[in-house]
Amino acid sequence: MFLNEEMRFKVRSECKYDNASKPSRWVETSLLPKGIPGTAAVDLSCVWHNLEYMVCRWRPGENASSDTNYTLFYWFDGLKNHKKCNNYSMHQGIFVCIFNLSFPKVTNPYPTIRILIRGDSEEIRPVCASENPTTLVKPATPRQVTLSKINDEIYVEWSESDTFPENCLFYEVEYHNGDLDTTQIIKVENNYTSIPSVDPNSRYIFKVRAKPKPECYSSKLCSDWSEEKSIGEKTDSTFHFVLIIIIPLTVAVSTIILLVYLKRLKILILPPIPDPREILKRMFGEQNEDSQSCARDDSVHAYDRLIKEEEINSLILTETPERTNSEKEN
Repeated sequence: MFLNEEMRFKVRSECKYDNASKPSRWVETSLLPKGIPGTAAVDLSCVWHNLEYMVCRWRPGENASSDTNYTLFYWFDGLKNHKKCNNYSMHQGIFVCIFNLSFPKVTNPYPTIRILIRGDSEEIRPVCASENPTTLVKPATPRQVTLSKINDEIYVEWSESDTFPENCLFYEVEYHNGDLDTTQIIKVENNYTSIPSVDPNSRYIFKVRAKPKPECYSSKLCSDWSEEKSIGEKTDSTFHFVLIIIIPLTVAVSTIILLVYLKRLKILILPPIPDPREILKRMFGEQNEDSQSCARDDSVHAYDRLIKEEEINSLILTETPERTNSEKEN
């Protein structure tokens, strides 16, 4: 029953022992909610974490003032008095309240839990909600995930929850070998499993989460994923690429160096035999060059001698007349 909505009642009377008499007319009345419309808490949602504590969230009404304070109360069959939630917080305009919630172990099924949220003044409309707690269950995140590898098989194990009855949870294991496109999810009933036929040269990453079994709880909520754990080493593709380039290049360079070395070694061991025709050509060619150079030298020397004789003769002719004139005078 929501206290922020108008409630209508109809009443009539009829004779208990006289079936022939007609009942009276209906008398109708209504009960208007208290408070200003639009001030009640909205978007109430609660989650029962690991069967230990409940977290409820809501937003203030659109017509509520910014300093409005809300108080949450809860009760269920078997609880003597209603209880008040005292652990409040507010983040980005959302109220959060956390309170411990547990039922007697003999209780089966769980009783309906009723939640009342009202303001600190009569101007704030109250709101009341009834919830089946089995629809609000959220298991805790699996802890202590361990990996081990034997031959080509990987074993995965994690800790179980102590608050859930036995066989009321199942688990999902997600793993991939470093490639998100090959992610696989397997469902298991126990807190361990194994992955056969794995690639020994790949690195595998695992994470686990828990879900309530439908035969125990009506909740569709699952736990958060556990922290990722990895095992194995993934071969670096860059290293392979470098090897593919370096190995052929090294072989090619080594082959060239070896060929050059073998050619030089062949020359040292088996030197080439000279061609006799080339030797004769070189010999006769050098003699011709010597004779031609000698002829050129003789012609040059003869020309030089002629020039020197002409100079001497000219000197003799110029000196003879001067001497005759002097003799005449004397």
